[in-house]
Amino acid sequence: MKKYINFIKFEHSIFALPFAFSGALLVKDKGLPEALTILWIVLAMVGGRSFAMAINRILDKEIDSKNPRTKNREIPSGEITNNQAIIFSIISLITFIYAALQLPKICLYLLPIAVIWFFIYPLTKKFTYLAHIWLGIALGGSVLGGFIATGGEVTSQLPYILGSAVAFWVAGFDIIYACQDYDFDKKNNLKSIPSVFGVKKALLISRVFHIFTFLLLLILGISINASFIYYLGVVFVLGMLMYEQSLVKENDLSKVDLAFFTLNGWVSVGFFVFLLIEKFF
Repeated sequence: MKKYINFIKFEHSIFALPFAFSGALLVKDKGLPEALTILWIVLAMVGGRSFAMAINRILDKEIDSKNPRTKNREIPSGEITNNQAIIFSIISLITFIYAALQLPKICLYLLPIAVIWFFIYPLTKKFTYLAHIWLGIALGGSVLGGFIATGGEVTSQLPYILGSAVAFWVAGFDIIYACQDYDFDKKNNLKSIPSVFGVKKALLISRVFHIFTFLLLLILGISINASFIYYLGVVFVLGMLMYEQSLVKENDLSKVDLAFFTLNGWVSVGFFVFLLIEKFF
């Protein structure tokens, strides 16, 4: 169990799940979702994310085996065989589908788009440096998923505003993470914003993306006629993003893990908590 949890980096669910719940809170004239709805949202998120991560690891196994930073991952190191990973991905996909079947039908109708999106992501780095944005949209989709799972209309602008904020947030921190592989990506002709534009410009682009996140959160606050509590949450997110950006420099990437794992967890959980307080108090 431990090796499969490590295989899909289960702890990284903290990035997307709070935003799925944030999407659920955006549905007007509704309180907290019912307990069963929350359960199916969690199961869908875990199943979908596990499938995405497994497919990513399977399709990237050759690249991972060559990269000093990733050669000890479960498939390259032999802890998990390729066939075991495929079986795990199938089980995760079945879980994803089963959970979607328990939610409004629109969730099931949109599920194939998510599956195809997850499947293409590992291939994007071979032909475009916009892979970071592709990943951002994948996680941003969790907002729409939580929104429609709770009865929200797919035509509402609210989940798209928050989803776009999440997409730029994720793309911004994924650029920071990709700076670690600058030399490897250049050598192996893999596309990323750092490998195409250099680490210095990549970090600048990351900061611009995080500014977009901040602005979109402000737009969302205006759209929902939020109180000062919501805007305190936006200020909190801004503070975390500024701190994250301050930790990483062109000639010093030693604090990438702190910037990537710890602070981004605070961003997602912190925003959800402030939105929850805003909605009910």
